[in-house]
Amino acid sequence: MAEASRTFHTILLPSFSHLHKAQSPAGFTDFPRKRCGHRIVVHCSVSTTNDASRTKTTVTQNMIPWGCEIDSLENASTLQKWLSDSGLPPQKMAIQKVDVGERGLVALKNIRKGEKLLFVPPSLVITADSKWSCPEAGEVLKQCSVPDWPLLATYLISEASFEKSSRWSNYISALPRQPYSLLYWTRAELDRYLEASQIRERAIERITNVIGTYNDLRLRIFSKYPDLFPEEVFNMETFKWSFGILFSRLVRLPSMDGRVALVPWADMLNHSCEVETFLDYDKSSQGVVFTTDRQYQPGEQVFISYGKKSNGELLLSYGFVPREGTNPSDSVELPLSLKKSDKCYKEKLEALRKYGLSASECFPIQITGWPLELMAYAYLVVSPPSMKGKFEEMAAAASNKMTSKKDIKCPEIDEQALQFILDSCESSISKYSRFLQVKELL
Repeated sequence: MAEASRTFHTILLPSFSHLHKAQSPAGFTDFPRKRCGHRIVVHCSVSTTNDASRTKTTVTQNMIPWGCEIDSLENASTLQKWLSDSGLPPQKMAIQKVDVGERGLVALKNIRKGEKLLFVPPSLVITADSKWSCPEAGEVLKQCSVPDWPLLATYLISEASFEKSSRWSNYISALPRQPYSLLYWTRAELDRYLEASQIRERAIERITNVIGTYNDLRLRIFSKYPDLFPEEVFNMETFKWSFGILFSRLVRLPSMDGRVALVPWADMLNHSCEVETFLDYDKSSQGVVFTTDRQYQPGEQVFISYGKKSNGELLLSYGFVPREGTNPSDSVELPLSLKKSDKCYKEKLEALRKYGLSASECFPIQITGWPLELMAYAYLVVSPPSMKGKFEEMAAAASNKMTSKKDIKCPEIDEQALQFILDSCESSISKYSRFLQVKELL
């Protein structure tokens, strides 16, 4: 299913190194160590016990006890009723099974081009400021200055564990139990299916970041407050789930100063490469909306854009790839590197570092061409010592940090630069060719 985070910027987990390292930071409240309310607890065996104070569910390892199957409509009507009762205006769309994305929003009435839809009020949007069912847990994380991404991941798990006691129970029940995400790929699967792709390294880095973020939270906070953050609930499996949900559903709202949020109902919209409309907060209506850029007939699936992303970026963030040939924004990353044998290697590297670049960089190539920055980098790589005076200008152009945007021209080394790009392309293609040849023999 292509239900994806409507995050329209590259998603990088924030550095978590600034979390408190002291046992009890100055000014940090020593919260009472009590367990909050009714909570689902994830163990490694199957059993259920009930008592007057707590509902405790234990399930098999690797199974998340909340949510639903990724293509299920079982909780869709309950979700829509809850949203309507909670302030969502009448909608021209409904959740249905669809050909693209398994679940999506389908038009119930004629929808005009240029029409605003959704109008999800702020009270139904999950942000870093949302109220916790266990306020003590939320206060601990905020006192520790936990960044929005890890905070929201922890919030989702906490609210999910409270079942019906959580305000968001109907929303969480409609979330996929296992979202489409590379976080669920094993290392063997990454090696097998992404062996020749640069996305493999980025996928490994993302998985490593998620694991590192959880381990840091566990070490710095969870272990100090086990009653608020029991390991049976806050563990690697549940964090894999929550980060999978965030990667596939979190949206950045430009009109709210770029704040990230989960927007129930809106996050059922699937991506199409043929539309350009995206979610944002509309100050006049005080709701999250999008404006259609085409008309829809009753029964047609309604789409938004997750951004102009390559197939690799869509796979990395959202866990799906569009049908071959349908993504005009598709691109591949071409690695370029300075040659250490270059007589001016030291001077060129110094110029690159001045503008935040290194001796090896990757640039996107599309079927329609490549960015100006790539050509500037190629010029720098092949430029002779006699052009030393232009090294800094080339590096600035390669970093897109020139004071005025212009296409740098060096006609005297055009042929060498183009040959260098061609050689780099052939080197990258050869990796795919070897990969395909090996697969044919298996």
